Amino acid sequence: MSSELRVLGIEGTAWAASAAVYDSGHESEVRSEHDPDVFIETDAYQPESGGIHPREAAEHMHDAVPRVIETALAHARETHDGPADEPPVDAVAFSRGPGLGPCLRVVGTAARALSQALDVPLVGVNHMVAHLEIGRHTSGFDSPVCLNASGANAHLLAYRNGRYRVLGETMDTGVGNALDKFTRHVGWSHPGGPKVEAAAEDGEYVDLPYVVKGMDFSFSGIMSAAKQASDGVSANQASEGSSGERSESDGGVPVEDICFSLQENVFGMLTEVAERALSLTGSDELVLGGGVGQNARLREMLAAMCDQRGAEFHAPDPRFLRDNAGMIAVLGAKMYAAGDTVALEDSRVNPDYRPDQVPVTWREGDEVTFERETDEIRGAEALVTVEGDRVVKRRLPKRYRHPDLDDRLRRERTTLEARLTSLARREGVPTPVIVDVDLREATLEFEFVGEADLRDGLTESRVRDVGKHLATIHRAGFVHGDPTTRNVRVGRGQCDTGDASDSTDRTYLIDFGLGYHTDHLEDYAMDLHVFDQSLVGTADDPDPLREAFREGYREAGEQRVLGRLRDVEARGRYVSDSKSESDSESQS
Repeated sequence: MSSELRVLGIEGTAWAASAAVYDSGHESEVRSEHDPDVFIETDAYQPESGGIHPREAAEHMHDAVPRVIETALAHARETHDGPADEPPVDAVAFSRGPGLGPCLRVVGTAARALSQALDVPLVGVNHMVAHLEIGRHTSGFDSPVCLNASGANAHLLAYRNGRYRVLGETMDTGVGNALDKFTRHVGWSHPGGPKVEAAAEDGEYVDLPYVVKGMDFSFSGIMSAAKQASDGVSANQASEGSSGERSESDGGVPVEDICFSLQENVFGMLTEVAERALSLTGSDELVLGGGVGQNARLREMLAAMCDQRGAEFHAPDPRFLRDNAGMIAVLGAKMYAAGDTVALEDSRVNPDYRPDQVPVTWREGDEVTFERETDEIRGAEALVTVEGDRVVKRRLPKRYRHPDLDDRLRRERTTLEARLTSLARREGVPTPVIVDVDLREATLEFEFVGEADLRDGLTESRVRDVGKHLATIHRAGFVHGDPTTRNVRVGRGQCDTGDASDSTDRTYLIDFGLGYHTDHLEDYAMDLHVFDQSLVGTADDPDPLREAFREGYREAGEQRVLGRLRDVEARGRYVSDSKSESDSESQS
Protein backbone atom coordinates (compact mmCIF):
# COMPACT_ATOMS: atom_id res chain seq x y z
CA MET A 1 0.00 0.00 0.00
CA SER A 2 1.26 3.50 -0.81
CA SER A 3 2.69 5.28 2.22
CA GLU A 4 0.82 8.44 1.26
CA LEU A 5 -2.67 7.05 0.79
CA ARG A 6 -5.66 8.89 2.27
CA VAL A 7 -9.20 7.48 2.10
CA LEU A 8 -12.50 8.84 3.42
CA GLY A 9 -14.80 6.07 4.63
CA ILE A 10 -18.56 6.18 5.25
CA GLU A 11 -20.45 3.64 7.38
CA GLY A 12 -24.20 3.32 7.82
CA THR A 13 -25.43 -0.27 7.90
CA ALA A 14 -27.88 0.12 10.78
CA TRP A 15 -27.43 2.27 13.88
CA ALA A 16 -24.26 4.33 13.39
CA ALA A 17 -23.87 7.18 10.91
CA SER A 18 -20.09 7.41 10.72
CA ALA A 19 -17.39 8.96 8.55
CA ALA A 20 -13.62 8.59 8.89
CA VAL A 21 -10.33 9.59 7.28
CA TYR A 22 -7.50 7.07 7.15
CA ASP A 23 -4.01 8.41 6.45
CA SER A 24 -1.46 5.65 5.92
CA GLY A 25 1.34 8.21 5.62
CA HIS A 26 1.05 9.19 9.31
CA GLU A 27 1.74 5.76 10.78
CA SER A 28 5.17 6.81 12.10
CA GLU A 29 6.79 7.61 15.44
CA VAL A 30 3.67 7.74 17.61
CA ARG A 31 1.66 5.19 15.64
CA SER A 32 2.96 2.03 14.02
CA GLU A 33 1.66 0.26 10.94
CA HIS A 34 -0.51 -1.79 13.33
CA ASP A 35 -2.00 1.30 14.98
CA PRO A 36 -3.53 3.19 12.06
CA ASP A 37 -4.01 6.95 12.03
CA VAL A 38 -7.78 7.19 11.65
CA PHE A 39 -10.03 10.14 12.42
CA ILE A 40 -13.59 8.92 13.14
CA GLU A 41 -16.78 10.95 13.57
CA THR A 42 -19.91 8.98 14.58
CA ASP A 43 -23.51 9.94 15.32
CA ALA A 44 -25.34 6.90 16.69
CA TYR A 45 -29.08 6.29 16.52
CA GLN A 46 -30.65 5.35 19.85
CA PRO A 47 -34.27 4.13 19.77
CA GLU A 48 -36.55 5.35 22.52
CA SER A 49 -37.76 1.81 23.20
CA GLY A 50 -37.27 -1.69 21.90
CA GLY A 51 -34.76 -2.48 19.18
CA ILE A 52 -33.78 -0.60 16.08
CA HIS A 53 -36.72 0.51 13.92
CA PRO A 54 -35.65 0.48 10.23
CA ARG A 55 -37.67 3.59 9.30
CA GLU A 56 -36.35 5.58 12.24
CA ALA A 57 -32.80 4.37 11.55
CA ALA A 58 -33.06 5.49 7.92
CA GLU A 59 -34.37 8.90 8.98
CA HIS A 60 -31.43 9.22 11.37
CA MET A 61 -29.02 8.34 8.55
CA HIS A 62 -30.61 10.93 6.29
CA ASP A 63 -30.02 13.65 8.89
CA ALA A 64 -26.70 12.51 10.36
CA VAL A 65 -24.66 11.24 7.38
CA PRO A 66 -24.15 14.72 5.83
CA ARG A 67 -23.01 16.06 9.21
CA VAL A 68 -20.45 13.35 9.90
CA ILE A 69 -19.14 13.53 6.33
CA GLU A 70 -18.68 17.28 6.60
CA THR A 71 -16.74 16.89 9.85
CA ALA A 72 -14.50 14.18 8.38
CA LEU A 73 -14.00 16.16 5.18
CA ALA A 74 -13.03 19.25 7.18
CA HIS A 75 -10.42 17.16 9.01
CA ALA A 76 -9.13 15.83 5.69
CA ARG A 77 -8.75 19.36 4.34
CA GLU A 78 -7.06 20.65 7.50
CA THR A 79 -4.50 17.85 7.50
CA HIS A 80 -3.93 17.76 3.75
CA ASP A 81 -0.39 18.90 2.90
CA GLY A 82 -0.65 18.69 -0.88
CA PRO A 83 -1.47 21.38 -3.44
CA ALA A 84 -4.66 23.29 -2.75
CA ASP A 85 -6.20 22.28 -6.08
CA GLU A 86 -5.85 18.55 -5.30
CA PRO A 87 -8.64 16.65 -3.50
CA PRO A 88 -7.87 16.04 0.19
CA VAL A 89 -8.38 12.26 -0.18
CA ASP A 90 -7.49 9.69 -2.83
CA ALA A 91 -10.76 7.72 -2.71
CA VAL A 92 -14.15 7.44 -1.03
CA ALA A 93 -15.06 4.07 0.50
CA PHE A 94 -18.52 3.13 1.76
CA SER A 95 -20.30 0.16 3.34
CA ARG A 96 -22.27 -1.66 0.61
CA GLY A 97 -23.73 -4.24 3.03
CA PRO A 98 -24.87 -6.31 4.77
CA GLY A 99 -27.33 -4.12 6.62
CA LEU A 100 -30.67 -2.35 6.52
CA GLY A 101 -31.52 -1.45 2.93
CA PRO A 102 -32.89 2.06 3.62
CA CYS A 103 -29.80 2.96 5.67
CA LEU A 104 -27.40 1.54 3.09
CA ARG A 105 -29.09 3.48 0.30
CA VAL A 106 -28.59 6.77 2.15
CA VAL A 107 -24.88 5.99 2.57
CA GLY A 108 -24.48 4.82 -1.02
CA THR A 109 -26.06 7.98 -2.38
CA ALA A 110 -23.83 10.17 -0.20
CA ALA A 111 -20.70 8.25 -1.23
CA ARG A 112 -21.48 8.58 -4.94
CA ALA A 113 -22.13 12.30 -4.62
CA LEU A 114 -18.90 12.87 -2.69
CA SER A 115 -16.89 10.78 -5.13
CA GLN A 116 -18.18 12.87 -8.02
CA ALA A 117 -17.71 16.17 -6.20
CA LEU A 118 -14.07 15.35 -5.32
CA ASP A 119 -13.43 13.53 -8.62
CA VAL A 120 -11.91 10.51 -6.86
CA PRO A 121 -12.62 6.77 -7.23
CA LEU A 122 -15.34 4.96 -5.31
CA VAL A 123 -14.69 1.77 -3.28
CA GLY A 124 -17.51 -0.51 -2.09
CA VAL A 125 -16.68 -2.36 1.15
CA ASN A 126 -18.31 -5.39 2.76
CA HIS A 127 -19.04 -4.40 6.36
CA MET A 128 -18.24 -7.82 7.85
CA VAL A 129 -14.99 -8.24 5.89
CA ALA A 130 -14.02 -4.80 7.21
CA HIS A 131 -14.43 -6.11 10.76
CA LEU A 132 -12.02 -8.92 9.91
CA GLU A 133 -9.51 -6.76 8.05
CA ILE A 134 -9.24 -4.12 10.78
CA GLY A 135 -8.37 -6.94 13.17
CA ARG A 136 -5.79 -8.35 10.77
CA HIS A 137 -4.37 -4.85 10.17
CA THR A 138 -4.08 -3.85 13.83
CA SER A 139 -2.75 -7.25 14.95
CA GLY A 140 -0.14 -7.68 12.24
CA PHE A 141 -1.24 -11.33 11.86
CA ASP A 142 -0.69 -12.99 8.48
CA SER A 143 -3.77 -15.17 8.05
CA PRO A 144 -5.94 -15.37 11.16
CA VAL A 145 -9.28 -16.99 11.73
CA CYS A 146 -11.82 -14.27 12.54
CA LEU A 147 -14.77 -14.53 14.91
CA ASN A 148 -17.28 -11.82 13.99
CA ALA A 149 -19.69 -11.24 16.87
CA SER A 150 -22.05 -8.33 16.38
CA GLY A 151 -25.68 -7.42 16.77
CA ALA A 152 -27.06 -9.09 13.66
CA ASN A 153 -24.15 -11.38 12.84
CA ALA A 154 -22.13 -14.23 14.27
CA HIS A 155 -19.80 -16.26 12.10
CA LEU A 156 -16.26 -17.56 11.61
CA LEU A 157 -14.17 -16.61 8.60
CA ALA A 158 -10.85 -17.83 7.22
CA TYR A 159 -9.04 -16.97 3.99
CA ARG A 160 -8.63 -19.61 1.28
CA ASN A 161 -8.23 -19.40 -2.48
CA GLY A 162 -9.00 -15.72 -2.90
CA ARG A 163 -12.04 -15.43 -0.62
CA TYR A 164 -12.99 -15.39 3.03
CA ARG A 165 -14.80 -18.66 3.65
CA VAL A 166 -17.60 -18.96 6.18
CA LEU A 167 -16.55 -21.90 8.36
CA GLY A 168 -19.45 -21.61 10.79
CA GLU A 169 -22.30 -19.25 11.61
CA THR A 170 -25.44 -18.73 13.63
CA MET A 171 -28.37 -20.90 12.67
CA ASP A 172 -30.93 -18.30 13.69
CA THR A 173 -30.01 -14.80 14.87
CA GLY A 174 -26.99 -12.65 15.61
CA VAL A 175 -25.46 -12.80 19.08
CA GLY A 176 -26.30 -9.20 19.99
CA ASN A 177 -29.86 -9.54 18.79
CA ALA A 178 -30.20 -12.72 20.85
CA LEU A 179 -29.16 -10.90 24.02
CA ASP A 180 -31.48 -8.01 23.12
CA LYS A 181 -34.43 -10.39 22.94
CA PHE A 182 -33.86 -11.35 26.55
CA THR A 183 -33.33 -7.81 27.81
CA ARG A 184 -36.47 -6.58 26.05
CA HIS A 185 -38.33 -9.43 27.73
CA VAL A 186 -37.31 -8.15 31.18
CA GLY A 187 -38.02 -4.53 30.26
CA TRP A 188 -34.52 -3.17 29.64
CA SER A 189 -33.88 -0.70 26.83
CA HIS A 190 -31.63 -1.10 23.79
CA PRO A 191 -28.80 -1.98 23.66
CA GLY A 192 -29.12 -4.93 26.01
CA GLY A 193 -25.59 -6.33 25.91
CA PRO A 194 -23.96 -3.82 28.28
CA LYS A 195 -26.82 -4.32 30.74
CA VAL A 196 -26.37 -8.09 30.64
CA GLU A 197 -22.64 -7.63 31.25
CA ALA A 198 -23.24 -5.31 34.22
CA ALA A 199 -25.89 -7.54 35.82
CA ALA A 200 -23.72 -10.64 35.35
CA GLU A 201 -21.15 -9.25 37.80
CA ASP A 202 -23.51 -10.19 40.67
CA GLY A 203 -24.70 -13.50 39.21
CA GLU A 204 -24.21 -17.19 39.90
CA TYR A 205 -24.28 -20.06 37.43
CA VAL A 206 -27.51 -21.86 36.51
CA ASP A 207 -27.97 -24.43 33.75
CA LEU A 208 -29.13 -23.18 30.35
CA PRO A 209 -29.13 -24.87 26.91
CA TYR A 210 -25.81 -25.04 25.05
CA VAL A 211 -26.13 -25.71 21.30
CA VAL A 212 -23.09 -26.25 19.07
CA LYS A 213 -23.36 -28.19 15.79
CA GLY A 214 -19.88 -28.50 14.33
CA MET A 215 -18.89 -24.88 13.85
CA ASP A 216 -22.48 -23.68 13.61
CA PHE A 217 -24.44 -22.68 16.68
CA SER A 218 -27.93 -21.63 17.76
CA PHE A 219 -29.18 -19.07 20.28
CA SER A 220 -32.95 -19.59 20.07
CA GLY A 221 -33.14 -22.37 22.65
CA ILE A 222 -31.04 -20.62 25.27
CA MET A 223 -32.98 -17.38 24.86
CA SER A 224 -36.32 -19.14 25.27
CA ALA A 225 -35.03 -20.86 28.40
CA ALA A 226 -33.69 -17.57 29.79
CA LYS A 227 -37.05 -15.85 29.27
CA GLN A 228 -38.91 -18.70 30.94
CA ALA A 229 -36.49 -18.65 33.88
CA SER A 230 -37.05 -14.93 34.36
CA ASP A 231 -40.84 -14.97 34.19
CA GLY A 232 -41.17 -15.39 37.94
CA VAL A 233 -38.88 -12.42 38.68
CA SER A 234 -40.58 -9.33 40.15
CA ALA A 235 -41.15 -6.23 38.05
CA ASN A 236 -38.79 -4.06 40.11
CA GLN A 237 -36.03 -6.66 39.69
CA ALA A 238 -36.49 -6.57 35.92
CA SER A 239 -36.61 -2.79 35.77
CA GLU A 240 -33.76 -0.78 34.32
CA GLY A 241 -31.35 0.66 36.82
CA SER A 242 -31.60 -2.27 39.25
CA SER A 243 -30.08 -1.55 42.66
CA GLY A 244 -27.95 -4.65 42.34
CA GLU A 245 -29.72 -6.44 45.21
CA ARG A 246 -30.49 -10.07 44.44
CA SER A 247 -34.17 -10.95 44.63
CA GLU A 248 -36.06 -14.22 44.52
CA SER A 249 -39.71 -13.75 43.55
CA ASP A 250 -42.52 -16.17 42.71
CA GLY A 251 -40.01 -18.97 42.22
CA GLY A 252 -38.21 -17.14 39.42
CA VAL A 253 -34.45 -17.22 38.85
CA PRO A 254 -32.70 -13.95 39.79
CA VAL A 255 -32.02 -11.93 36.67
CA GLU A 256 -28.36 -11.56 37.67
CA ASP A 257 -27.96 -15.35 37.59
CA ILE A 258 -29.61 -15.54 34.17
CA CYS A 259 -27.34 -12.81 32.81
CA PHE A 260 -24.26 -14.51 34.25
CA SER A 261 -25.26 -17.85 32.74
CA LEU A 262 -26.20 -16.31 29.40
CA GLN A 263 -22.68 -14.96 29.08
CA GLU A 264 -21.07 -18.24 30.20
CA ASN A 265 -23.08 -20.29 27.71
CA VAL A 266 -23.38 -17.94 24.73
CA PHE A 267 -19.75 -16.82 24.85
CA GLY A 268 -18.65 -20.36 25.66
CA MET A 269 -20.34 -21.51 22.45
CA LEU A 270 -18.60 -18.80 20.45
CA THR A 271 -15.23 -19.63 21.98
CA GLU A 272 -15.67 -23.34 21.33
CA VAL A 273 -16.49 -22.87 17.66
CA ALA A 274 -13.57 -20.45 17.32
CA GLU A 275 -11.29 -23.18 18.66
CA ARG A 276 -12.83 -25.67 16.24
CA ALA A 277 -12.04 -23.29 13.38
CA LEU A 278 -8.43 -22.97 14.56
CA SER A 279 -8.18 -26.74 14.75
CA LEU A 280 -9.73 -27.28 11.30
CA THR A 281 -7.52 -24.74 9.54
CA GLY A 282 -4.35 -25.28 11.55
CA SER A 283 -4.13 -21.56 12.22
CA ASP A 284 -2.58 -20.24 15.42
CA GLU A 285 -3.99 -16.71 15.08
CA LEU A 286 -7.46 -15.48 16.06
CA VAL A 287 -8.93 -11.99 15.72
CA LEU A 288 -12.23 -10.71 17.05
CA GLY A 289 -14.63 -8.38 15.25
CA GLY A 290 -18.01 -6.81 15.94
CA GLY A 291 -19.62 -4.76 18.66
CA VAL A 292 -20.24 -7.70 20.99
CA GLY A 293 -16.44 -8.04 21.04
CA GLN A 294 -16.40 -5.15 23.50
CA ASN A 295 -17.69 -7.55 26.17
CA ALA A 296 -14.87 -8.22 28.63
CA ARG A 297 -15.99 -11.78 29.41
CA LEU A 298 -16.00 -12.79 25.74
CA ARG A 299 -12.49 -11.39 25.24
CA GLU A 300 -11.35 -13.13 28.43
CA MET A 301 -12.68 -16.49 27.21
CA LEU A 302 -11.08 -16.19 23.78
CA ALA A 303 -7.74 -15.13 25.26
CA ALA A 304 -7.79 -18.07 27.72
CA MET A 305 -8.64 -20.54 24.96
CA CYS A 306 -5.83 -19.28 22.73
CA ASP A 307 -3.36 -19.31 25.60
CA GLN A 308 -4.28 -22.90 26.47
CA ARG A 309 -3.71 -24.10 22.89
CA GLY A 310 -0.64 -21.92 22.18
CA ALA A 311 -2.35 -19.55 19.74
CA GLU A 312 -2.30 -15.74 19.55
CA PHE A 313 -5.41 -13.64 20.12
CA HIS A 314 -6.13 -10.04 19.20
CA ALA A 315 -9.13 -7.80 19.81
CA PRO A 316 -8.94 -4.36 18.16
CA ASP A 317 -9.46 -1.15 20.07
CA PRO A 318 -13.17 -0.71 20.98
CA ARG A 319 -13.57 2.13 18.48
CA PHE A 320 -12.90 -0.44 15.73
CA LEU A 321 -15.22 -3.11 17.17
CA ARG A 322 -18.52 -1.24 17.14
CA ASP A 323 -19.88 -0.03 13.79
CA ASN A 324 -17.44 2.62 12.57
CA ALA A 325 -16.21 4.18 9.36
CA GLY A 326 -12.57 3.73 10.37
CA MET A 327 -12.56 0.07 9.37
CA ILE A 328 -14.33 0.99 6.12
CA ALA A 329 -11.61 3.53 5.33
CA VAL A 330 -8.73 1.14 6.18
CA LEU A 331 -10.08 -1.70 4.04
CA GLY A 332 -11.07 0.82 1.37
CA ALA A 333 -7.43 1.91 1.19
CA LYS A 334 -6.26 -1.69 0.76
CA MET A 335 -8.80 -2.26 -1.99
CA TYR A 336 -7.97 1.03 -3.72
CA ALA A 337 -4.25 0.18 -3.69
CA ALA A 338 -5.12 -3.14 -5.36
CA GLY A 339 -7.16 -1.35 -8.04
CA ASP A 340 -10.42 -2.69 -6.63
CA THR A 341 -12.76 0.26 -7.24
CA VAL A 342 -16.36 0.36 -8.43
CA ALA A 343 -17.96 2.43 -11.18
CA LEU A 344 -20.91 4.62 -10.20
CA GLU A 345 -23.34 2.62 -12.31
CA ASP A 346 -22.24 -0.62 -10.57
CA SER A 347 -22.26 0.71 -7.00
CA ARG A 348 -25.68 -0.53 -5.92
CA VAL A 349 -25.83 -1.51 -2.23
CA ASN A 350 -26.57 -5.10 -1.18
CA PRO A 351 -28.39 -5.67 2.15
CA ASP A 352 -27.59 -9.41 1.93
CA TYR A 353 -23.90 -9.02 1.04
CA ARG A 354 -22.18 -12.10 2.48
CA PRO A 355 -18.44 -11.97 3.18
CA ASP A 356 -17.81 -15.12 1.13
CA GLN A 357 -19.14 -13.28 -1.95
CA VAL A 358 -16.24 -10.80 -1.88
CA PRO A 359 -13.24 -11.44 -4.17
CA VAL A 360 -10.23 -10.67 -1.95
CA THR A 361 -8.03 -8.69 -4.33
CA TRP A 362 -5.75 -7.04 -1.76
CA ARG A 363 -3.93 -10.10 -0.40
CA GLU A 364 -2.53 -13.34 -1.77
CA GLY A 365 -0.24 -16.20 -0.95
CA ASP A 366 -0.65 -16.13 2.82
CA GLU A 367 -3.48 -18.53 3.55
CA VAL A 368 -3.26 -21.06 6.34
CA THR A 369 -0.94 -24.04 5.86
CA PHE A 370 -2.42 -27.05 7.62
CA GLU A 371 -0.51 -28.52 10.50
CA ARG A 372 0.70 -32.09 10.05
CA GLU A 373 0.18 -35.13 12.21
CA THR A 374 2.38 -35.71 15.25
CA ASP A 375 2.19 -38.21 18.10
CA GLU A 376 0.30 -35.59 20.10
CA ILE A 377 -2.53 -33.66 18.46
CA ARG A 378 -4.41 -30.80 20.10
CA GLY A 379 -7.88 -30.74 18.62
CA ALA A 380 -10.67 -28.32 19.34
CA GLU A 381 -11.97 -30.30 22.30
CA ALA A 382 -9.35 -32.79 23.39
CA LEU A 383 -5.72 -33.79 23.49
CA VAL A 384 -5.16 -36.87 21.32
CA THR A 385 -2.08 -39.01 21.87
CA VAL A 386 -1.01 -41.80 19.51
CA GLU A 387 0.49 -44.69 21.46
CA GLY A 388 1.47 -47.41 19.00
CA ASP A 389 -1.72 -48.97 17.62
CA ARG A 390 -3.86 -47.12 20.15
CA VAL A 391 -5.20 -43.56 20.33
CA VAL A 392 -5.93 -41.99 23.72
CA LYS A 393 -8.32 -39.02 23.68
CA ARG A 394 -8.42 -36.87 26.82
CA ARG A 395 -11.04 -34.14 27.18
CA LEU A 396 -9.01 -31.81 29.35
CA PRO A 397 -10.74 -29.07 31.38
CA LYS A 398 -11.22 -25.84 29.42
CA ARG A 399 -10.05 -22.85 31.41
CA TYR A 400 -12.37 -20.48 29.56
CA ARG A 401 -15.57 -22.34 30.56
CA HIS A 402 -17.37 -22.19 33.88
CA PRO A 403 -16.38 -25.35 35.82
CA ASP A 404 -19.98 -26.60 36.14
CA LEU A 405 -20.60 -26.21 32.41
CA ASP A 406 -17.22 -27.70 31.55
CA ASP A 407 -17.74 -30.79 33.73
CA ARG A 408 -21.17 -31.37 32.22
CA LEU A 409 -20.00 -31.07 28.61
CA ARG A 410 -16.93 -33.27 29.11
CA ARG A 411 -18.96 -36.08 30.67
CA GLU A 412 -21.85 -35.86 28.21
CA ARG A 413 -19.63 -35.75 25.14
CA THR A 414 -17.43 -38.63 26.29
CA THR A 415 -20.51 -40.76 26.89
CA LEU A 416 -22.06 -39.85 23.54
CA GLU A 417 -18.84 -40.43 21.63
CA ALA A 418 -18.45 -43.93 23.05
CA ARG A 419 -22.08 -44.84 22.46
CA LEU A 420 -22.49 -43.41 18.95
CA THR A 421 -19.09 -44.63 17.70
CA SER A 422 -20.11 -48.18 18.56
CA LEU A 423 -23.62 -47.73 17.16
CA ALA A 424 -22.30 -46.39 13.84
CA ARG A 425 -19.97 -49.38 13.60
CA ARG A 426 -22.90 -51.76 14.14
CA GLU A 427 -24.68 -50.00 11.26
CA GLY A 428 -21.75 -50.81 8.97
CA VAL A 429 -19.95 -47.45 9.04
CA PRO A 430 -16.16 -47.76 9.50
CA THR A 431 -15.24 -46.35 12.92
CA PRO A 432 -12.42 -47.15 15.36
CA VAL A 433 -12.99 -49.90 17.91
CA ILE A 434 -13.30 -48.54 21.46
CA VAL A 435 -10.82 -50.19 23.81
CA ASP A 436 -11.54 -48.36 27.07
CA VAL A 437 -13.76 -45.59 28.51
CA ASP A 438 -13.09 -43.55 31.66
CA LEU A 439 -16.01 -41.18 32.26
CA ARG A 440 -14.53 -39.75 35.46
CA GLU A 441 -11.44 -38.54 33.57
CA ALA A 442 -13.38 -37.94 30.31
CA THR A 443 -10.93 -40.21 28.47
CA LEU A 444 -11.42 -42.68 25.62
CA GLU A 445 -9.02 -45.21 24.14
CA PHE A 446 -9.49 -46.33 20.51
CA GLU A 447 -7.72 -48.43 17.97
CA PHE A 448 -5.62 -46.36 15.56
CA VAL A 449 -7.30 -46.10 12.13
CA GLY A 450 -6.35 -44.58 8.80
CA GLU A 451 -3.18 -42.88 7.70
CA ALA A 452 -4.24 -39.22 7.63
CA ASP A 453 -7.12 -36.83 8.15
CA LEU A 454 -9.42 -36.46 5.15
CA ARG A 455 -8.38 -32.80 4.79
CA ASP A 456 -4.88 -34.01 3.87
CA GLY A 457 -6.15 -36.57 1.36
CA LEU A 458 -9.26 -35.15 -0.28
CA THR A 459 -10.54 -37.18 -3.23
CA GLU A 460 -13.99 -37.45 -4.76
CA SER A 461 -14.30 -41.15 -3.93
CA ARG A 462 -13.48 -40.57 -0.25
CA VAL A 463 -15.87 -37.64 0.00
CA ARG A 464 -18.55 -39.74 -1.69
CA ASP A 465 -18.00 -42.37 1.01
CA VAL A 466 -18.57 -39.74 3.69
CA GLY A 467 -21.93 -38.95 2.09
CA LYS A 468 -22.88 -42.64 2.24
CA HIS A 469 -21.74 -42.97 5.85
CA LEU A 470 -23.78 -39.98 6.99
CA ALA A 471 -26.83 -41.29 5.15
CA THR A 472 -26.41 -44.61 6.98
CA ILE A 473 -26.32 -43.11 10.47
CA HIS A 474 -29.19 -40.77 9.62
CA ARG A 475 -31.31 -43.77 8.65
CA ALA A 476 -30.40 -45.22 12.04
CA GLY A 477 -31.76 -42.10 13.74
CA PHE A 478 -28.73 -40.11 14.86
CA VAL A 479 -26.30 -37.48 13.60
CA HIS A 480 -22.54 -37.14 13.80
CA GLY A 481 -22.74 -33.51 14.93
CA ASP A 482 -19.29 -32.41 13.74
CA PRO A 483 -18.47 -34.13 10.42
CA THR A 484 -15.54 -31.99 9.25
CA THR A 485 -12.58 -33.01 7.14
CA ARG A 486 -10.58 -33.32 10.38
CA ASN A 487 -13.07 -35.79 11.84
CA VAL A 488 -12.73 -38.28 9.00
CA ARG A 489 -9.68 -40.55 8.80
CA VAL A 490 -8.57 -42.13 5.50
CA GLY A 491 -6.09 -44.74 4.38
CA ARG A 492 -5.48 -48.45 4.15
CA GLY A 493 -7.51 -50.48 6.60
CA GLN A 494 -8.52 -54.06 7.29
CA CYS A 495 -11.82 -55.14 5.78
CA ASP A 496 -14.63 -56.63 7.83
CA THR A 497 -13.58 -60.16 6.81
CA GLY A 498 -10.82 -59.97 9.45
CA ASP A 499 -8.22 -61.05 6.92
CA ALA A 500 -5.18 -58.80 7.44
CA SER A 501 -4.13 -59.31 3.82
CA ASP A 502 -7.53 -58.13 2.60
CA SER A 503 -7.18 -54.34 2.93
CA THR A 504 -8.47 -51.38 0.99
CA ASP A 505 -8.62 -47.60 1.06
CA ARG A 506 -11.11 -46.85 3.81
CA THR A 507 -12.91 -43.78 5.08
CA TYR A 508 -13.55 -43.74 8.84
CA LEU A 509 -15.84 -41.45 10.80
CA ILE A 510 -14.36 -40.39 14.15
CA ASP A 511 -15.20 -37.97 16.98
CA PHE A 512 -18.94 -38.42 17.61
CA GLY A 513 -18.84 -36.22 20.72
CA LEU A 514 -21.36 -33.71 19.34
CA GLY A 515 -23.69 -36.39 17.96
CA TYR A 516 -27.17 -37.16 19.26
CA HIS A 517 -30.29 -39.19 18.49
CA THR A 518 -32.90 -37.37 16.43
CA ASP A 519 -35.58 -37.90 13.81
CA HIS A 520 -35.67 -34.27 12.65
CA LEU A 521 -34.96 -33.54 8.99
CA GLU A 522 -33.35 -30.24 9.93
CA ASP A 523 -30.75 -31.99 12.10
CA TYR A 524 -29.77 -34.33 9.26
CA ALA A 525 -29.49 -31.38 6.87
CA MET A 526 -27.31 -29.50 9.37
CA ASP A 527 -24.97 -32.51 9.53
CA LEU A 528 -24.54 -32.24 5.76
CA HIS A 529 -24.12 -28.48 5.96
CA VAL A 530 -21.28 -28.77 8.49
CA PHE A 531 -19.35 -31.15 6.24
CA ASP A 532 -20.09 -29.07 3.15
CA GLN A 533 -18.73 -25.93 4.81
CA SER A 534 -15.60 -27.77 5.95
CA LEU A 535 -14.95 -28.73 2.33
CA VAL A 536 -15.26 -25.08 1.33
CA GLY A 537 -12.83 -24.10 4.06
CA THR A 538 -10.16 -26.74 3.38
CA ALA A 539 -10.28 -27.78 -0.30
CA ASP A 540 -8.42 -25.98 -3.08
CA ASP A 541 -11.25 -26.78 -5.51
CA PRO A 542 -14.30 -27.62 -3.39
CA ASP A 543 -17.07 -27.70 -6.00
CA PRO A 544 -16.39 -31.20 -7.47
CA LEU A 545 -15.97 -32.55 -3.96
CA ARG A 546 -19.23 -31.00 -2.79
CA GLU A 547 -21.07 -32.61 -5.69
CA ALA A 548 -19.45 -35.99 -4.99
CA PHE A 549 -20.53 -35.71 -1.36
CA ARG A 550 -24.13 -35.09 -2.42
CA GLU A 551 -23.98 -38.00 -4.86
CA GLY A 552 -22.89 -40.32 -2.07
CA TYR A 553 -25.69 -39.16 0.20
CA ARG A 554 -28.23 -39.35 -2.61
CA GLU A 555 -27.23 -42.96 -3.27
CA ALA A 556 -27.75 -44.14 0.32
CA GLY A 557 -30.00 -41.53 1.94
CA GLU A 558 -33.26 -39.66 1.57
CA GLN A 559 -33.68 -37.03 -1.13
CA ARG A 560 -35.74 -34.84 1.19
CA VAL A 561 -32.69 -34.31 3.41
CA LEU A 562 -30.83 -32.84 0.44
CA GLY A 563 -33.86 -30.67 -0.21
CA ARG A 564 -33.71 -29.35 3.34
CA LEU A 565 -29.96 -28.75 2.90
CA ARG A 566 -30.78 -26.42 0.01
CA ASP A 567 -33.17 -24.57 2.32
CA VAL A 568 -30.44 -24.18 4.95
CA GLU A 569 -27.96 -22.87 2.38
CA ALA A 570 -30.50 -20.39 1.02
CA ARG A 571 -31.27 -18.77 4.34
CA GLY A 572 -28.29 -16.43 4.54
CA ARG A 573 -28.82 -16.65 8.25
CA TYR A 574 -26.90 -13.63 9.46
CA VAL A 575 -27.91 -11.06 6.86
CA SER A 576 -30.11 -7.99 7.01
CA ASP A 577 -33.47 -9.52 7.94
CA SER A 578 -32.11 -10.13 11.44
CA LYS A 579 -30.50 -6.71 11.50
CA SER A 580 -33.88 -5.10 10.99
CA GLU A 581 -35.13 -6.64 14.21
CA SER A 582 -32.56 -4.94 16.43
CA ASP A 583 -28.85 -4.45 16.11
CA SER A 584 -26.74 -4.16 19.20
CA GLU A 585 -23.49 -3.26 17.50
CA SER A 586 -23.09 -0.39 19.93
CA GLN A 587 -21.99 -3.13 22.33
CA SER A 588 -24.50 -5.79 22.85
